[in-house]
Order: sequence, then C-alpha cells, then structure tokens
Amino acid sequence: MTEQTVTVTVPFAIRKRGGRKLVITPDGANVAPQPRPRVDNTLLKALARGFRWHKMLREGDYQTLEEIANAENINSSYVSRVLRMTLLAPEIVEAILAGKQPEGLTMARAMQPFPLEWRHQTT
Repeated sequence: MTEQTVTVTVPFAIRKRGGRKLVITPDGANVAPQPRPRVDNTLLKALARGFRWHKMLREGDYQTLEEIANAENINSSYVSRVLRMTLLAPEIVEAILAGKQPEGLTMARAMQPFPLEWRHQTT
C-alpha cells in the first residue's frame, strides 16, 4: 500500500478593516465573524427581579406590589413596570438571557407598555 498525499487549496485573503479581521473569499464576499452576544446587565437584572417578585406574589410571600416595594425599599410603580417583564414572549426572555436581545430593546424601552400577545411582541 502506498501513501498518497492530497493537497487542498482554498483561495482566500485576510484583511483588516476597522480593527477587525475579515476573510475575503475569491468572489470578493466578506465572511464576517458573528457578533458577540451583548449581555445587557440592567435588562437582565430587571428580568430576574420581575420573575422573583412574581414568584413571591404567587407563593404568598407578599400580597401586594406595595409590600414588595416596601421590603425592597423602592417605588411601587417601578415594581409594577418590572413585573410586567414577566409577560414578555419566551423567545424575547431567552434572547435577553443569551445576550441576543433585539437591537432596540433597552431597559427604558422594556419599561414602556407593550402588547400582551406574544405574537405581537416579536413583530
């Protein structure tokens, strides 16, 4: 049995643009790396608080939003707005947890009223 060598040639070029390296294919197309997840810690913390407070209400630890607000030493309207985040579509919650939330979704935007139907939230 004789050994055979196979050589594979893949033509491409690497260029730096804006401090990033890009792979340029023979047809001139850029193969850009996937963007890194951008975890929004403020949004993530609010989401975690909302689900924690929701659980506390459901299990009877607290009876009202005011009780939670007093216990946490914060405004009850803030508690109300953060609790509303538990009504976000599961896809949006998962995206926030993964740091892949929609571009315009910030804490300020999440505090604004949004549709309760999940299918209207993602469009």
